[in-house]
Amino acid sequence: MIRLEEQADEMTARPSDVKNPICPYCSTEIKKIYMREIKSFLGRRYLYYCSDCLKVLGLSHRKGFFMG
Repeated sequence: MIRLEEQADEMTARPSDVKNPICPYCSTEIKKIYMREIKSFLGRRYLYYCSDCLKVLGLSHRKGFFMG
């Protein structure tokens, strides 16, 4: 089983304790992620991409009301 651990809050942690994730494409520290909503007949999708290289990091799907 994988243990989840929440990152320390930036306000309470020392600067050396805060670790930002790294973009797998451009290898820069991810400080901001852009998001775009894609509407369709069967629901909404959200596209997440790196603010530096603009490559797609992930895609999510929010089901519509009737899809449960």
